[in-house]
Amino acid sequence: MGTADLLQDESFDDSPIRGTRSLGDSYQRSNVAICEPEGYEEAKHNPEWQKAMQEEIYMIEKNCTWELVDRPSSKNVIGVKWIFRTELNADSTINKYKARLVVKGYAQIYGVDYSDTFAPVARMDTIRFLFVVAAHRNWKVFQLDVKSAFLNGILQEEIYVEQPAGFVTQGKEDKVYLLKKALYGLKQAPRAWYGRIDDYLTSSGFQKSLSEATLYVKRINDDVLIISLYVNDLLVTGSNTVQVAEFKLNMMQVFEMTNLGLMSFFLGMEIMQNREEIFICQKKYSKEILKKFQMDNCKPTATPMNQKDKFNKEDDTARADEEKFRSWIGCLMYLTATRPNILHATSILSRLMHCPTKIHMRAAKRILRYIKGTCSFGVKFLKCQDLKLHGFSDSDWGGSIDDMKSTSGFCFNLGSAIFSWSLRSKISWLNLLQRQSSLQLQLQ
Repeated sequence: MGTADLLQDESFDDSPIRGTRSLGDSYQRSNVAICEPEGYEEAKHNPEWQKAMQEEIYMIEKNCTWELVDRPSSKNVIGVKWIFRTELNADSTINKYKARLVVKGYAQIYGVDYSDTFAPVARMDTIRFLFVVAAHRNWKVFQLDVKSAFLNGILQEEIYVEQPAGFVTQGKEDKVYLLKKALYGLKQAPRAWYGRIDDYLTSSGFQKSLSEATLYVKRINDDVLIISLYVNDLLVTGSNTVQVAEFKLNMMQVFEMTNLGLMSFFLGMEIMQNREEIFICQKKYSKEILKKFQMDNCKPTATPMNQKDKFNKEDDTARADEEKFRSWIGCLMYLTATRPNILHATSILSRLMHCPTKIHMRAAKRILRYIKGTCSFGVKFLKCQDLKLHGFSDSDWGGSIDDMKSTSGFCFNLGSAIFSWSLRSKISWLNLLQRQSSLQLQLQ
């Protein structure tokens, strides 16, 4: 319909503004929001998403993940769907468009389609421990990203899936795929991928840590090479840069991987590596939290919590919005990965998520006001003369008003800064100390 036709239409009041564009296009240009398609029908008209889907299918076929067979009569055939995500850089610019073909794993039945699952995820204190060692010995930490990591896992079960939308073979619409390797969404996928990468690393001479299933160490004469596995991300560091380069080259030949170079942005953490120091923070994530809860223009405060504040489940104030309070606490808990100074206040409020009141909400706002003035705060690991493990603990001895339980906290220091911290009601101090000592001894 042209402009003249619109002007004659009685339902059209004003003449159209020149240069108008869709709201989604405006969001994408201003980086305020990223509009991601909900399914294949929305994505098939966008060249960027089409390219991402073709790359995913190419990786699946290159890895010999499946085989087109006749539909079985006695086996359950699982559906698949496309998932679209836009990966961003630390400055909120678009890094790449990623399309994943995901199996509808919720249709699998325990004991029939699968028996056990396991996802290899490194603990956050293990990652910070690598930063301690790397900064002390002036090593560099590199990052590798495995393309379609779960597609490398070899399945032991017989699993059939439907043909994906947009890539149905003409003339063979009734056929299905027999999976030889895992796909995202399968209950067995994490276990299969971990088994594959574990077999490769151990056969290459790496020794797996007894206290951390995702930490691998390889010693070559006087040199050491350390690998930390976080699902499809590999963190690599070591004393010999030539060995590190050779390992990355070998991994890229065996698996389809992307060499991300020096580790700079990982799980919302910003990592700055300089000579004999590594600084980690969550500045971008902090600003996103403030913007999400409309606190980006609030007045900063000097402390996250009043020292004399005592909270209980029932007080004289009105109830607060539970959904909003839980969202606040969830964001703050993730921020404690690099901000131990807000751990105590956040942990105390996290116990009240099922019964928040106006007082609790006010205390959560105080933490956000503290973050407002300390967005660039983090943890800096430096080279030091004495690399010794020290542990500190404290307890408030019956500080809870509701049940008189004690709140205990701990932190472990190795060299220049703390790398492990927690706060909870009960702590097995002996197990924690043994674990941290084991990690230190293995890397010495």
